[in-house]
Amino acid sequence: MVSRVIPVEDFDLVIFGATGDLARRKILPGLFRRFVAGQMPEAAQIIGAARSEQDDEAFRAETKAAIVEFGGVKKGDDDLARFLQHLHYVRIDAKGEGGWKELKAKMRKGAVHAFYFSVAPALFGDLAERLASHSIADGESRIVVEKPFGRDLATAKALNATLRKHFEEQQIYRIDHYLGKETVQNLMAVRFANILFEPLWNAQYIDHVQITVAETVGVGGRGSYYDTSGAIRDMVQNHMMQLLCLIAMEPPYHFDPNAVRDEKLKVIRALEPVEATEIVRGQYQANGDGKGYVEDSENPATRTESYVAMKVRISNWRWQGTPFYLRTGKKLRARTSEIAIIFKEPPHSIFEDAQTSGEPKANELVIRLQPNEGMNLKVMIKEPGPGGMRLVQVPLDMTFADALGPEGADMPDAYERLIMDVIRGNQTLFMRGDEIEASWAWTDPIINAWENSKQRPEPYDPGSSGPDEALGLMHRDKRRWREIRA
Repeated sequence: MVSRVIPVEDFDLVIFGATGDLARRKILPGLFRRFVAGQMPEAAQIIGAARSEQDDEAFRAETKAAIVEFGGVKKGDDDLARFLQHLHYVRIDAKGEGGWKELKAKMRKGAVHAFYFSVAPALFGDLAERLASHSIADGESRIVVEKPFGRDLATAKALNATLRKHFEEQQIYRIDHYLGKETVQNLMAVRFANILFEPLWNAQYIDHVQITVAETVGVGGRGSYYDTSGAIRDMVQNHMMQLLCLIAMEPPYHFDPNAVRDEKLKVIRALEPVEATEIVRGQYQANGDGKGYVEDSENPATRTESYVAMKVRISNWRWQGTPFYLRTGKKLRARTSEIAIIFKEPPHSIFEDAQTSGEPKANELVIRLQPNEGMNLKVMIKEPGPGGMRLVQVPLDMTFADALGPEGADMPDAYERLIMDVIRGNQTLFMRGDEIEASWAWTDPIINAWENSKQRPEPYDPGSSGPDEALGLMHRDKRRWREIRA
């Protein structure tokens, strides 16, 4: 299967914070891969903007080193040499007037103008104000903003209001890289382009849904930042909320940015409050030579969670009675992100006397986001061989790298896809302001109840599946978590 590469319009992309970690690891290597794929026009410009003093050549040298390190190319690559000629640099004072005239002089008429705010949210307002006051951005320009988009409802509203002083909602692209993953988009295709699943996609046939995002690393060098955030702010309020919405949403009338986001918003507004007994928070503890969360955060009194598991209910006709179980954490057994749709068992089994291999009889649709993106559907079949009816559960596997051949193994990174969507002006895979605010309105009471309780998180061992109390969250409902494995 050959993937089609559709070039985008000519553009000027300004990356504020171009010398930062995100730009070096993701944005610039991703743009290089799009250049190699033939998606970038020959005249396109990428303009780095940061506070450090350097010229175009120094910025190109830094970018070259980053792409060699994170983009998997060699120093002598001819494509890399050509790509670097598209790069320019401007020293910018985000809170002052330095560099803005120089930046304006580099912007070309007739090109799409996009501005990537790869900086701390505290600078979003300053950048937006100066882009407007210096007439660098106009009504056709686009801005890309990274999370965290607020730390509660009040700050999210304030940030939305700041950006909307200078830009219309259709110009603001709130990026969540999970939505750029191939498997996440294939989830919509599986649901809405096939008759097979949609009639079964409801509480009548689905017993429950599990969404797991597990990491093997701790908070490490970002402990001081993470300690002001925690797992619920860092993962649940944004990434996992978006996955939940895509699973639970009603079919939109059209694959259109606002139609899709309207349906996601309905899901968020239908979420029931989470009771204290239906949420478990944990902290990884020291183990051998490894530091615990307390040491990594350098805060002996910390009550910030590095793990959270919760049971979520959606109050609407489609999902009444079907719980969604969410869990995410640091220093767990394996690095994996997956969505598991657990169907109900058949209402009557004609194979009561048949032997089974010990596997459950319920069908499962497992959507893997990482690693090895793909899907598999677990079904019951007769085990081959004589000796009567013996049932065994087997997966019908569709690993993209296997099913799609070399093209499937070399799928674009999420950032590559999303940045190209910005240039196209397609907001389908970006969050809208009211989505963000609705998500915080649901999350805030959970966080406030935790902070008011004064309880410490439950300890768990690195390399485990999380606190034992999280197992009880499922066992009370006579269910069990899927094993965390790569």
